[in-house]
Amino acid sequence: MVKTVIGDETQLKLVEDRLTRSAVPSQVGLVIGKLSSKLDRGFVYDLVPTPPNDAGEAPCSIIDGAGENNKNKKKNSMKAKYEPESSALFIDKDWVSEHARQVSRMLLGGMKVVGIYIWVNESLFKNSTIAICQTVKGVAEAASLMIDWNETLLIHIGYSPLRWTCRNCSLAANITSSSLRPCDFKMGKVLGSLQTFRCTYNFDLRLPISHDDKLDCKRFSDVLRDEITVHAEELRSAKALINGKLVTEDEQCVSDDFHEVEFLIPFSQDKYLEACSRKGVLGVLLFRGFVCSLAYLNSKEAVSQALLDIKEDIIRSLQSRLEIMCDEAERYIESVAEGGQETSNNIPSAQPVPHFDLQAQRKQCSLSFPRRVFVPWLEGTYICDYIQSSETMEVLKDHCTELMSIEVPTDASEILEPESEAPAVITTTTKSFWDIATDYSSTGTPVNAVSKKIRKIGNEKPAKSADFQSMVAILVLILSVIVGLVCYITGR
Repeated sequence: MVKTVIGDETQLKLVEDRLTRSAVPSQVGLVIGKLSSKLDRGFVYDLVPTPPNDAGEAPCSIIDGAGENNKNKKKNSMKAKYEPESSALFIDKDWVSEHARQVSRMLLGGMKVVGIYIWVNESLFKNSTIAICQTVKGVAEAASLMIDWNETLLIHIGYSPLRWTCRNCSLAANITSSSLRPCDFKMGKVLGSLQTFRCTYNFDLRLPISHDDKLDCKRFSDVLRDEITVHAEELRSAKALINGKLVTEDEQCVSDDFHEVEFLIPFSQDKYLEACSRKGVLGVLLFRGFVCSLAYLNSKEAVSQALLDIKEDIIRSLQSRLEIMCDEAERYIESVAEGGQETSNNIPSAQPVPHFDLQAQRKQCSLSFPRRVFVPWLEGTYICDYIQSSETMEVLKDHCTELMSIEVPTDASEILEPESEAPAVITTTTKSFWDIATDYSSTGTPVNAVSKKIRKIGNEKPAKSADFQSMVAILVLILSVIVGLVCYITGR
C-alpha cells in the first residue's frame, strides 16, 4: 500500500494558482502519475481537469438541500465558497470515467490515471463522500487500474485555508468513507528526475480461423482482441537488451537519461503451423506492424520496472488502436441506423470490418490501424495520440486541448511521428494458405495493419500441385542416391 505521495512541485503550484484565480466553487479532474508498490510511494505528475460534457455542463457542481443546482450562481461571490451544511457535491461520474478512459490512451509507459482530485471546501467534501467514492471507483475501472492495483488516490484541495490532502482509496467491492485512508503528501522534484526508455517493437502474428460453431469469438475485432491478449503473455516473459546489453531484474539505471530497449521474443511459429494443420481451418488472420513505445522511470526504481512499463505500453497501444477502430465502427452503424451519411473513413461496406464474422467471410479484407504520434508534455516528457489515415493534425490539437488541457506546439517538428512512413493499407496477395502462414516479409518493417485471407482447405488443385511437387522431390532424391552409388562402384 502506498504510504507516501510526492507531487511535482512546479506543476502542482501552477495547478494551485489556476484554481485560486478561477474562483470556481468546485472542480473535479484526473490525477496523472504512478504508484510503486515496491517503494510504497506514489508520484503525481499533473492534475488534469475534466472538460464540460457535450451539453456544455460542468462535470462537478454544488446542489443545495432541495436538490437545486447552484452552478448558475455568481462564481466570484464569497458566498459560493461557504455553502450551507445541507449542500452537497454533484459529480457526473460517468463523464469523468469516460474522460479517464480516453486520457489513459494518451499516456505512455510509467504514466497512468492513478485517481481523481477534488477542488471544494471542507464541509462540502465531507457531505459528498458517497458521490466522491463512486467517482473514484468508476475512474479506476475506466482506466483499467483495477487489473494491476487494488488502490487509487484521492487528492482534496481545500480553500479557506488552502490545503492539500491526499487519501489512499482501497478498491473494494463497495467503496465507503472507511476505504479512504490519509497518506503523507509532499511536493518535490519528480518530472525532472525521470529517465526515458524507448523501444521499436516489431510483431508478426498469425492466427488460424477455424470453422467451429462452438467458438464464442467470431467477429473480426473479438478474435483480434483475444490474440493481443495471448501475445501479451508471450511478451511478458521476453528478455530485454538495454543499450545493447542484457539486463538483470534488480539492476539500477545510473547512466544516461535515455535508453534504447530491444526485446528477445522466443521463436513461436510452430504453434501456428500446428494449428493450421488441423481440419476445418478456413484461413489465417495476419497481424503485422510495429509499435514505437516510450516509458518513464523514476531514478529510485529498478530497470525491471521500466521493462514492465514498456511491455504494458506496447499491449495497451495495440488495444487502444483496436478500440478506436471499434468506436468508429459503432458510430458508423449508428449513423446508418439514423439515415445519415458514411463516416469520415469512407467505410465502403454496410457492415464495418471490425464487425465481420470471420467464419462467414470468404474474401480478402484488410484493416489499417491508426498511427501513433508523440506530443511534448511536461519537462521533456511526451504523451501520445492516434491519427487515422483520413484525419489531420487538427484532430490531434483538439484532443490535446480538450482532454489534457494543453496546447500543441505550432512547430510541427516538435511532434514526433515515428510511424508516419508506414503505408495505410497492406496489399493483399494470391498466395496459397501455407505461403501466408509461413511467409516472413524481407522488405523491411511491416505495416500497422490487420489482414485476413480466407481460403478453403480441401482437395483442390493447389493441394494436388503441392503433392506432385513433393513426389518429384522424392524421386529426384532417390535418383541422386542411385547415381552416387553407381559412380562410387565404377570408381573402384
